[in-house]
Amino acid sequence: MILHLHLVRHGQTTFNRYNRLQGWCNSPLTESGLADADKAGRKLAGYDFAAAYCSDTTRAEITAARILDINEAAGHARPRLVADMHFREQCYGYFEGQDMSLAWTAAGGPHGAKNYNDIVSKFGLAATRDFLKEADPFHDAESDEEYWTRVEGAFALIAANPELKDGDDVLQISHGNTLLSLAHRFGGDGLDLSERPANGSVTDIDFDTDKPFAEALTITRYNQ
Repeated sequence: MILHLHLVRHGQTTFNRYNRLQGWCNSPLTESGLADADKAGRKLAGYDFAAAYCSDTTRAEITAARILDINEAAGHARPRLVADMHFREQCYGYFEGQDMSLAWTAAGGPHGAKNYNDIVSKFGLAATRDFLKEADPFHDAESDEEYWTRVEGAFALIAANPELKDGDDVLQISHGNTLLSLAHRFGGDGLDLSERPANGSVTDIDFDTDKPFAEALTITRYNQ
């Protein structure tokens, strides 16, 4: 079964505006963030969503609700919104809410990397998570293995929905680093991965529920 997933990065939050790490912690949507959600809703107004998913954070739930409001007003049936922790952003542990540049310097510094992009260029994306967990004095930040195990669980929840059928469109509210991580792992040549996807941007993924997760996702549109 092939499902057409439409992943939207939630609208801008206060922490996004202040350039702070925001994983499992939460901050409210700004006025710009509400506009981000509405803009995404207008982009997706033509789709009949068979299901809708988001993380159990208010920034994702409010973004989803505003998109579904616009979709319903356009004449489509409103699916039930499922909010689940498997769809959360990466957990940054001790570094939640800290300035991003300071956090990534703390993670990369012991390894000779000065920031996030430097870690990625020298050691790969997985190292950003493993180095941050290592630098976390409580080691509560997710390792790369812990992160992908949880994310795979999110896609398993979608695949297990008995109401979905081949070719259905599914709305999924996602997060910046998760979208970037999916693009690194499943994107082909030509994707610009130098920056995180914009708030309110849409990334489309074809999900083959019959394949192992490592082979199941194909990105067809990114950060639009």
